[in-house]
Amino acid sequence: MFELGVLVMAAVGVFWLFGALIGGFFKLTFGLIGALFGGLIGLFTVGLVALLVLPIVVFALLPLLMPALGIAALIWLIVHASRPRHEAPQPAPGDARGG
Repeated sequence: MFELGVLVMAAVGVFWLFGALIGGFFKLTFGLIGALFGGLIGLFTVGLVALLVLPIVVFALLPLLMPALGIAALIWLIVHASRPRHEAPQPAPGDARGG
C-alpha cells in the first residue's frame, strides 16, 4: 500500500510539473503579447496626451521664458543686421531665361 501511495504521489507530481510548465509557457506568451500591445497603446496614449498638454505647458511657461526669448531675438537681430547684403544676380542680356 505504501508503494502505491508513493507511485500516486509521483504521478500527481509529474502531472503537476507538466501543468505548471504549460501554464508558465502560456503566461510568458500572453505576457509578451500583452506587453507588446500594451506598450503600443501606452505610446499612443502618451503621445496623444503630450499633444494635448504640451501647448498648455508652453503657454504656462511663456512668462518665465520671455527674458530668454528676448535675448535670443536681440542676438538674432544683431547677427542678421551685421550680414552684408548680397543682391540677386541679374541675368545676362542674351540669356534665354532673362528674355
